[in-house]
Amino acid sequence: MSNKKQIGPQVQGQRAQGQRAEHIVSNRFPWYSPRFWHGMQLGTWLRQLGHHRMAISPSRVPLAIGITGLGAVNSTLATMDNLIFGRKVAQIKLAQSPLFILGHWRSGTTLMHELLIRDPEHNYATTYQCFATHHFLLSESWFTPITAFLLPSRRPMDNMTAGWQRPQEDEFALSNLGIDTPYLSMMFPNDGPVCGKYLDLRNISPTDYQLWQDTLGHFLKRLSYHDQRRLIVKSPAHTARVQTLLKMFPTARFVHLVRDPYALYTSTLRLWKSLHLAQGLQVPKNEQWLSEYVLTTHDQMYAAFNEDRELLGKNQLVELRYEDLVANPKQELQNIYQQLELGEFSRAKTTVDAYLHEVKDYRPSQVILDTPTRQLVSQRWAGYFKQYGYDT
Repeated sequence: MSNKKQIGPQVQGQRAQGQRAEHIVSNRFPWYSPRFWHGMQLGTWLRQLGHHRMAISPSRVPLAIGITGLGAVNSTLATMDNLIFGRKVAQIKLAQSPLFILGHWRSGTTLMHELLIRDPEHNYATTYQCFATHHFLLSESWFTPITAFLLPSRRPMDNMTAGWQRPQEDEFALSNLGIDTPYLSMMFPNDGPVCGKYLDLRNISPTDYQLWQDTLGHFLKRLSYHDQRRLIVKSPAHTARVQTLLKMFPTARFVHLVRDPYALYTSTLRLWKSLHLAQGLQVPKNEQWLSEYVLTTHDQMYAAFNEDRELLGKNQLVELRYEDLVANPKQELQNIYQQLELGEFSRAKTTVDAYLHEVKDYRPSQVILDTPTRQLVSQRWAGYFKQYGYDT
């Protein structure tokens, strides 16, 4: 069993968009806090610098210097980690296929992630494991206690608790492992979006496609080295990759969340702006591309998902609304356990109750859309409104 702590995340929601006055959460991200790019090996980091012609804002030069220095440390520790654990990790076979949490950004995937990891039979990737992907087996036990103070207490885009042991998206791990991902757009935000074809993996070369599968598979094996419980894997980008995930794990389970499209649009736009400001090597000045990016990536994601979902068996997919989840989380969880055949929900009831008590007073950001933006969203995402029964 893992020594991961039972943690109390912070998230709740309102049932409808626009019922409260405008309220926006924006938390400070300290200059000394590590960015995800600090977890890259030196070669991976230097390739990114080359791709963007070192177009670093002057105020972010110290950050770049720190990433370069730590990149050399990461490369050294990665070599040591591989020498010690590499052969043993290669022999690992996952005891159970993972459960993947799907849904567009800001659709409630984090809430679902936090709920499902309350089950003592479930494992998950922590922030540190997605940060120090190359050497966490070697370094996690001693590095996280002495550096915990460097992380902010809250995420920049909302009031979710931050920390090394918090659950995290494996997409960040892929970027640090040298795999192209749309998340690299936040590194140099003024250069516009990058790696768009890696969202659905439809149009990448066979070699890159195999590398993507091998890299994710190896990372999940590393997570399972000390802990063979079922992995709960959360990445919104995986919503567009169901076909690939099924090739890797034919018996995988999937939970898919949807949310009021107006709230989805505003919250996702705010998410990327917050991450660009916190994670970027450039001070964001040219983000006119963001609105169209949010609209088109949604279309790309759901074109792939609606095609891939036909491959899933009845006991492999559960879909639910974010609004229903926050209104009755325990009932929705029980339904998921029953439909996906995850075993008895009773084993997680105590920790789920404790979590729900902690977050009962949480208030999310709320932004009321102007009429032209509402019309734009309702036109561009008309299929999503119709498919999931949301009113325009």
